[in-house]
Amino acid sequence: MVELMVAEIIGTVAFALSGFYVAIKEKLDLLGIFIASFLTALGGGLVRDTLADRVPYTFTNLMPTLLVLGVVFFSILLKLHRKNEIEKTFYFIVSDTLGLVSFSISGALIGLQAEFNFFGVVLLALITAVGGGVVRDILLNRVPLLLTSEFYGTVSLLVGAILYLFAQFHISGYIPLMVLFAFGVGLRLLAYYKQWNLPKIG
Repeated sequence: MVELMVAEIIGTVAFALSGFYVAIKEKLDLLGIFIASFLTALGGGLVRDTLADRVPYTFTNLMPTLLVLGVVFFSILLKLHRKNEIEKTFYFIVSDTLGLVSFSISGALIGLQAEFNFFGVVLLALITAVGGGVVRDILLNRVPLLLTSEFYGTVSLLVGAILYLFAQFHISGYIPLMVLFAFGVGLRLLAYYKQWNLPKIG
């Protein structure tokens, strides 16, 4: 499925850049930078493929690893690591948002291919989108962004739910996916800049 491949490529590049920024903030060495970028970009997909009873794509194709290496190389070449307050920069927010929405879509598409029900499709979208970042943050002893950021996981759940509804009404093709992608990105950016949060207890 071409749509799935496009979503995977966008998500891998965007999350690899996001992982690179986090690694730089934590002052990791080159190996640490690669591991953080790799986990962020590909960790969620590995868990997703395991749950969907698929051979992990990362283990059978070199493209994901080459994309991560390429992102790290060009990020260093362009000296993106010299920016201050990295996690508040426009580049980090946009790359993280693009990765979140792209992987939410790819996770939901694979859930639909595996004939999962609504819960399965939505959960696979969430795991694919945030799984790598959660593993990375736990490894770095950080509170996962999923638990603290405005509408972060909620956007992923909404994207998965909408894609499931698309499938029920036989809505497919590039245009609906692009509209859904734009909706997810717009909602996440709006939630970030407006500081929207889910209600808290206490």
